[in-house]
Amino acid sequence: MYLYNTLTRSKQEFVPRDSNLVSMYVCGPTVYSYAHIGNARPAVVFDVLARLLRYNYKHVIYVRNITDIDDKINASAAEQGVPIAQIAERYTRAYHQDLDALGVLPPDAEPKATENIAQIIAMIRDLINKGHAYVAENHVLFDVASFAEYGRLSNRSQDDMLAGARVEVAPYKKNPADFVLWKPSGDDLPGWDSPWGRGRPGWHIECSVMVKVHLGKTIDIHGGGHDLIFPHHENELAQSACVHDHEPLARFWVHNGFVNVNSEKMSKSLGNVLLVRDLLQQAPGEAVRLALLSAHYRAPLDWTDDALLQAKRRLDGLYQSVRDLHDVPFGAEQARHPPQAFLQALNDDLNTPRALAELSALARSAHTVCDPASRAVLKGEILGCGEMLGILQQEPEAWFAGDVNDVDTGLINKLIAERDQARREKDYAKADKVRDELSAMGVAIEDGPEGTRWRQL
Repeated sequence: MYLYNTLTRSKQEFVPRDSNLVSMYVCGPTVYSYAHIGNARPAVVFDVLARLLRYNYKHVIYVRNITDIDDKINASAAEQGVPIAQIAERYTRAYHQDLDALGVLPPDAEPKATENIAQIIAMIRDLINKGHAYVAENHVLFDVASFAEYGRLSNRSQDDMLAGARVEVAPYKKNPADFVLWKPSGDDLPGWDSPWGRGRPGWHIECSVMVKVHLGKTIDIHGGGHDLIFPHHENELAQSACVHDHEPLARFWVHNGFVNVNSEKMSKSLGNVLLVRDLLQQAPGEAVRLALLSAHYRAPLDWTDDALLQAKRRLDGLYQSVRDLHDVPFGAEQARHPPQAFLQALNDDLNTPRALAELSALARSAHTVCDPASRAVLKGEILGCGEMLGILQQEPEAWFAGDVNDVDTGLINKLIAERDQARREKDYAKADKVRDELSAMGVAIEDGPEGTRWRQL
């Protein structure tokens, strides 16, 4: 198995430190808003990697965190006039719902930053005692000059990093590149008592602590989006190396590419931010997932207007091939093994486009293979590929019956309007009855500040 390692800027053979245990940590969301398609890409990519690792190795521990304390969360709470904890809980729940719809399996552990405050304070204290951090005006900052290898992960000099990043230039910093480990909190912000006063942690220290708590000082794989290489992962690497006497935080650093929309960068200013839950109203979750896997994970993914249509059509063809093998009895106890060519593609730096091409070739064989034994093997291979990629997870009849285009959207919107009216009139029994009716139709609803959204289950 080979993976591209951002740290060495090369594709290397992956061999875990412990042959019996693989450890992987992936940076999860900051829960201040609904997830967009760029947030979904790493969740799907590393879900496939976790599936592959579990196929190749006996034991895998996969950790993906939740950042539930952050200035963006504070700003969102102030804007909506609700408690900060309510923002974090609301969008954590929405994130889980979106990932469930995309077929993303839950990680082995999903720690939250606020659950690890005591450990964060302890690590900051160790960094101060070892001369890698200092206190200034109720802040604690990491001293970048104390770590000679700073910039190695992103392959930038300090001058380049300062020019290419939004660095807060504060008078209390020794160096403009020094970053915050702990910051003071006023009465209107969440905070915890610490040796440096009431405050809250900086973003980067949270992940270093959660890696150590759940996986140890050094892990096999640290993953995330390309945008996290600098400053987040660069800072993680530095503070973890310094607190652990230069033991590496991760042996492999793996990053997925950006998602663009119609060849443009996705941004609020351009108005082209695509929310996962909106896309799920246009197509099934498997189609969104397949679209995300259609390009190599390290390459930029250009999301076009017809991306979902193409993915849906491709899945229709794959499900039709499975339906063509309906004569093959196949129970849950029977083996579902992907063929060697498919596995070789994924083991070559998670090459999902090549793996999908192998799956398509198998699917075409369903129309030509006649021998019953060969058809049974073929069905096992197709379904095995599907399990590895997280697609073909339904019975074919359920897939075709659940086509989003067959949904009576007018009726759904009418029922939602009736429920909204019942809630305004405080007739909660009727509102619950309408929700149950929608659920029976295979429709899930989510109430939020923008109103009620729906999606197919």
